[in-house]
Amino acid sequence: MRIDETEHFTALEDAFNAAMVSNDVDRIAACIADDWTLVTPEAGPVGRDRILSVISDGTLSHDMMVKDIARVKVYGDVAVVTGRGRNTGSFKGEPISADEWITDIYRRVDGQWLCALTHLTPARA
Repeated sequence: MRIDETEHFTALEDAFNAAMVSNDVDRIAACIADDWTLVTPEAGPVGRDRILSVISDGTLSHDMMVKDIARVKVYGDVAVVTGRGRNTGSFKGEPISADEWITDIYRRVDGQWLCALTHLTPARA
């Protein structure tokens, strides 16, 4: 893994995390592709519009989100970023907390890297 790729995608992931913690759908939307999908252990694939909707209406919010990048691999205009993520927040008014392995797939769109898919897998203690 090249250091500049790791640094670049770490910065992108940090911006994505900050956008999620802001709970600002415009900031989040700027980090993700129009066809972004989140794959969760609980619900399976969830589309961009659904996630942005539950954030917009306050059903889902985050107050902390961090990722430690373990691997970055770039394949032309596609990049696969894998890391360990931790987050806290609330869902339907109840506290949530997660420790998970995260794979984000980015694609370059008009020279900008946007996340096209996020896949979550619970980390074992």
